[in-house]
Amino acid sequence: MGENVEKFTGRVAAYAEYRERYDPMIVLPRLRDWCGLQQAWTVADVGAGTGMLSDVFLAGGNRVIAVEPNTEMREACVRLHEDNAALMVVNGTAEATGLEDASVEMVSVGRALHWFNLDQTMPEFRRILKPEGWVAVVAFGRSKDGRKENEAYEEVLRPYTLNGRGTHAEYTKYERLKDLFVGGEFRQEEVRGEIQIGWEALRGFTLSLSHAPLPESAEFGAFEEKLREYFAQYEENGSVTLATRYWINAGRFGTHG
Repeated sequence: MGENVEKFTGRVAAYAEYRERYDPMIVLPRLRDWCGLQQAWTVADVGAGTGMLSDVFLAGGNRVIAVEPNTEMREACVRLHEDNAALMVVNGTAEATGLEDASVEMVSVGRALHWFNLDQTMPEFRRILKPEGWVAVVAFGRSKDGRKENEAYEEVLRPYTLNGRGTHAEYTKYERLKDLFVGGEFRQEEVRGEIQIGWEALRGFTLSLSHAPLPESAEFGAFEEKLREYFAQYEENGSVTLATRYWINAGRFGTHG
């Protein structure tokens, strides 16, 4: 993951408070149906952040190993789950988790997938999975389209993204997922919805994004003003409505490859 490890340093409080939460009632039934997910399984949640996807599996009764390389994220994950003995938090990357061979029944990945070097990550996942184990990739957040509010929000963020390509430019890795399980099994489903978000939540959510200017930066004042203008234009009854999307994927490696 290299320099990506530190991209969320200074953003953890906003991330933990304002990022969208995964709904276990949407995620777990699909994984139980596709993968035969059972309470007895141990799940390695890789790139776990503050443990939002881990929470889904904890709600289902699983033991979870949260693998997270960023120190602030890892400390927040420990703090938020200090009373939950079913969660163990470890320092590791997707490419080098530090877990034992054939030690988990499922590897889960949330929004962190687009930071991973997949050529190194997939052999590592294969190594730590037990035979017939599954990789579950669950992305949830605002859609880049579907409503004019979404498209306008992307335009607010665009100047601050890599080469102005937009916030979803690196998400092409999700489109490659099926190709990573050739000779094995793969399931995928999209679930679309909407959220209503007020000003404080919108501001906090935006500050949790890795590319958004931080409050101490020189460009933050102008950025926040643009965000206020966006909210004023699109809010109704104190909130903006954004289209959301779950993208739930599950794959199992073939015998070879």
